[in-house]
Amino acid sequence: MSKNKPNVPYSQREQGYREKALKMYPWVCGRCSREFSGKRLSELTVHHKDHNHDNNPADGSNWELLCLYCHDNEHSRYTDNQYFGEIKPGSDQGPKTVFKAFAGLGDLLKKSE
Repeated sequence: MSKNKPNVPYSQREQGYREKALKMYPWVCGRCSREFSGKRLSELTVHHKDHNHDNNPADGSNWELLCLYCHDNEHSRYTDNQYFGEIKPGSDQGPKTVFKAFAGLGDLLKKSE
């Protein structure tokens, strides 16, 4: 829970900053620039730039409006960066490949010649 409002449920906090963000910013996705109105406004989400949902400054400086698709993409990229971020290119750290789809391809090609 938030340090500022420890007894306020997450859903109520979310609704509060969503309403503020929708009043502050144009109803346009900050990534793909799609415009939203009417029933489709529910497809526009508030993204926390620092990924901290408890950081909700009154000026909205930690928010941006993103469509559902761009919001999911942003969180996927953030998760990938957390997982792979400390791995340096060329190092042998990280996930290991177990299955090699083309391992027997050379032998198959030789047989067909």
